[in-house]
Amino acid sequence: MKKSRQLLHDIRKNKMIYLLISPFFIIYGIFGLFPIIYSFILSFHKWNGQGAMQYVGTAYYQYLLTDSNFWLSVKNTLIIWVLSTIPMVILAIIIAFLLNGRFLKGKSFFRVVYYLPNITSTVAIAIVFANIFGNNYGILNYLITKLGFDPIEWLSINLGVQFAIAAIVIWRWTGYNAIILLAGLQKIPTSLYEAASLDGASTFQIFRHITLPLLNPVIQFVVVTSTIGGWQLFAEAQMLVGNSGGIGKSGLTVVLYLYNQAFQNRQFGYGSALSWALVIIIGLLSILNWKLIKREVD
Repeated sequence: MKKSRQLLHDIRKNKMIYLLISPFFIIYGIFGLFPIIYSFILSFHKWNGQGAMQYVGTAYYQYLLTDSNFWLSVKNTLIIWVLSTIPMVILAIIIAFLLNGRFLKGKSFFRVVYYLPNITSTVAIAIVFANIFGNNYGILNYLITKLGFDPIEWLSINLGVQFAIAAIVIWRWTGYNAIILLAGLQKIPTSLYEAASLDGASTFQIFRHITLPLLNPVIQFVVVTSTIGGWQLFAEAQMLVGNSGGIGKSGLTVVLYLYNQAFQNRQFGYGSALSWALVIIIGLLSILNWKLIKREVD
């Protein structure tokens, strides 16, 4: 009771400050918090977007556990996430380390160049990569044939489709993560590097025993955000192989399947249940990745 009175007193005392920041919380409540709560309620109802909602309890969650298409989408998303996240994080660390080097000239130019893919339209990126991985006239197959090998029908085999989607993710997000890691590198005192060099440490030893441990919090952040983004893949897969997921549904990600159920089949209740299943998956994987990265770097 005493704390509540103190809070009310503080609000009355600083009412102008609270009034000025209130638009953010009002907009967040309407467009952020309300849809989250509503989607959870909707996941227990059958609704096609019109008329009254019909309460079905946990029926959608029970069906989800036996839905083969859902588990296929989970498998596809997991494969694409592994193919994209591991190389992307490694490349981002290497690029950040190079951009932080004293020998590099024109650092600002390279930072802009590496960041540009992140602000490029996803549609444009998908069109470009569709031409790169094209079965008949793709740039990649042209180079493969020039080397004397048979062309690969990338978009006609399961792993080929997943590799193409992963390549889009890597190209788009590596530079973004490199800039974040670069900011972390610049916070490391240069005196540590100078002392290690005087002691005769090699570049690899400095990187392994100084850079990685001190960069650990930033690496954890990059891995967690990459996990969240990797499991929310939608536009890349849709633009590259369409709503069906391509050959053998190998490009059917969880969010693409959610989109099909909610907005193509108008099963908004089941779509909401899928979204909450995705929240649980992302949460568990984020915690697992955070613990693994912390253990390995420490």
